[in-house]
Amino acid sequence: MSDIHSGSPAVQVRLATPADAPALLAVYAPYVHQSAVTFELEPPPVDEFAERIREVQAFGVWLVAEVEGTLAGYAYGGRFRARAAYGRTAETTVYLAMGREGQGIGRRLYEALKRILALQGFRTLVGGIVLPNPPSVRLHEAVGFRPIGVFHNVGNKFDQWRDVGWWELDLGPLPPDAPLPRPVSALSQSEIAEACAAIKASANRLIHLRQDIVAQDAITERNPPVSG
Repeated sequence: MSDIHSGSPAVQVRLATPADAPALLAVYAPYVHQSAVTFELEPPPVDEFAERIREVQAFGVWLVAEVEGTLAGYAYGGRFRARAAYGRTAETTVYLAMGREGQGIGRRLYEALKRILALQGFRTLVGGIVLPNPPSVRLHEAVGFRPIGVFHNVGNKFDQWRDVGWWELDLGPLPPDAPLPRPVSALSQSEIAEACAAIKASANRLIHLRQDIVAQDAITERNPPVSG
C-alpha cells in the first residue's frame, strides 16, 4: 500500500468483484436513505447489486478502495446509453463510506478510474451530479472534468424537485474508426501493471482480481442467467 499524501490513510485500489456486493451496498445504502445524491428510493437487493457489478465489468470498470482491509469507497465507469454509437463513452460514479470524505480517497479512485478506462479505449467520460453538491463538484473538477450544463427539475426525491448538473472529461483523441473499448478482463497483465504503477496501486491485487473476473465470466458463459 502507499499513502496518497502525508497524513492521509494508506489506500489500496483494486477491481471489484460480485463478492464485494454486500460491502459495497453497505456504503451505498445510507446515500439512498439519507440523501438525494442518488435518485433510487430504496437500496437494491444484494443479488441485484452483484449483477450491476458484473454488467459494469463487462463494459467498463468498477474499482474499490480499501483502507487497512476495510472498504472505504468505490467508483465505476459504466454504460452511458444503450445505443451503439455511445459505445466509447462511459458514465462515471463515485461513492465514499460515510466518514471517509476529505481524505483523498475519492480522488485516488477517480485517477485510477480515468487511467484504466483510457487503457480500455474509451474517449469520453460523463458524470451527473444532483445539485447542490459542492464536494462532488470539487472532486470532478479537480480530476479534469468540466461543467457542460444542467437538467432542471428532472428528479423528485423527499418531495423536492432536483436539478442534475453534467460534467465531461475528454480522455484524448481516437480515430473515427477506433474499435470499441475492451472489457477490463481483456487487458493484459502488463497493461494492468503499467496502469497500477501510474496510480501507485497494488498491481498484484489488481491482476489477481482480474483473473477472478475472467473465471467468473467463464462460469457465466457456461451457466447463463435465465430471465423471467
